[in-house]
Amino acid sequence: MVNDKEQCQIINQLHTLANKLKSKDSYDAIDRNYTRILASLESMGYHVKDPLGESYDDTRLDCEASITGDGVDNLVIIEVIKPIVYKEIDGAKTLLQRAVVIVSDLKEGI
Repeated sequence: MVNDKEQCQIINQLHTLANKLKSKDSYDAIDRNYTRILASLESMGYHVKDPLGESYDDTRLDCEASITGDGVDNLVIIEVIKPIVYKEIDGAKTLLQRAVVIVSDLKEGI
């Protein structure tokens, strides 16, 4: 049986693979498979969230961020290294993994 830590490692590898393929024409060919894998994970109680493009501030508890540029206001997530992973247990979502992200000030130009 796969434990939650191992499951997060699988999710992280899938996320990395999808990000690498998005920059290539071949991504469209595997998008359907990737979506099905995420649906299977959800049926097992895992919920994966990619916060790319979302705003960020230091009160956000679901992300660990590295800040690029000099700005500290109007921060936005410009890269997701690891996604947010929740597990639903008895109807309640529990945070298993905080996202690892890179953020930048909107003024810096994305």
